[in-house]
Amino acid sequence: MASTKESDNASDTPSSPKNVYKDPDDGRQRFLLELEFVQCLANPTYIHYLAQNRYFEDEAFIGYLKYLQYWQRPEYIKFIMYPHCLYFLELLQNANFRNAMAHPANKEVAHRQQFFFWKNYRNNRLKFILPKPPPEEVPTPAPLPPASAPPQQSLPASNIAMTTAPPAPASTHSPMPYGLPSGSALAKNDMRNSGIDRRKRKHERSLN
Repeated sequence: MASTKESDNASDTPSSPKNVYKDPDDGRQRFLLELEFVQCLANPTYIHYLAQNRYFEDEAFIGYLKYLQYWQRPEYIKFIMYPHCLYFLELLQNANFRNAMAHPANKEVAHRQQFFFWKNYRNNRLKFILPKPPPEEVPTPAPLPPASAPPQQSLPASNIAMTTAPPAPASTHSPMPYGLPSGSALAKNDMRNSGIDRRKRKHERSLN
């Protein structure tokens, strides 16, 4: 009776699977392969390659992308060297993004935005991390006193006389008409005087 009951209980319980796959290295090889594949998703060109070859049309591959979301857990995320892969893994859960990445133009846009993020990430992060210094108080300049005209000093009369220029002499008119030079007038006077001297000499000779 006991044997028959044990056989009935064994028949009621579901049979455990006999051929269960077990990793020979305790899952180390699968861990490395999945880590490498997930980090390849950080490259928009690789995502474009998957879309061009219609990997995103396979339901099994879509399920595999959902399965890989466990890399976002804290115990696994510490092994990620390219964190952009997790961002693109999240975007690949959307069918519109998977279809858009089949076009080369969208691939270039994603790659360009990724480059700009790398370029400006440090400066943008420092703006929020570093404490901002308080604004410096600009000292207001003191009001200037009203400008007063300097007193004018009166100069003595002697200084005024020395500083004033002497009056210019009045211009004298030339005694010779037509503006002849003085040399010509002197020459004419000499000729007249010599004629008078000759007459006097002749007169004196006639008297003797």
